[in-house]
Amino acid sequence: MSEERAIAALEAAGVPYRVTRHGHVGSLAEAAALRGVDPDRIVKTLVVRRADDDHLFVLVPGDRQISWPKLRGLLGVSRLSMPPPEDAFAATGYERGTITPFGSSHPWPVVADEQVTGTISLGAGAHGVAVTVEARDVIAALDATVADVTDSPTD
Repeated sequence: MSEERAIAALEAAGVPYRVTRHGHVGSLAEAAALRGVDPDRIVKTLVVRRADDDHLFVLVPGDRQISWPKLRGLLGVSRLSMPPPEDAFAATGYERGTITPFGSSHPWPVVADEQVTGTISLGAGAHGVAVTVEARDVIAALDATVADVTDSPTD
């Protein structure tokens, strides 16, 4: 099961965590309330495709979105895309909405937005399952590149 794979990877990496399980949620605010964190502390793991078999994970605060120009500039590429759900699953072993770099079927590089700090809630491989972790532990365990790669939705 995907949840066990994600938790095992967290343990193997030595990242302290607390699991939260909740049912389906309809909004970021609802998820934050059930997880006991502010909405900006929920971190989405997005899979981005650079080429046919070249992906990366981007960690994005829940209240922000990827800035494609910033991310392309950081990576030195002219084109990036979000893969369709079946390609994201093939690249990670996780369904959209459950993706985490921990326990992924392939260890893709990780970029964390510079606002991914403090205590965060990260998906844990299954719908309605999250882990509360310290961003610095996640960034260190994943050897993530930290950079300004997001904008607020109103930017």
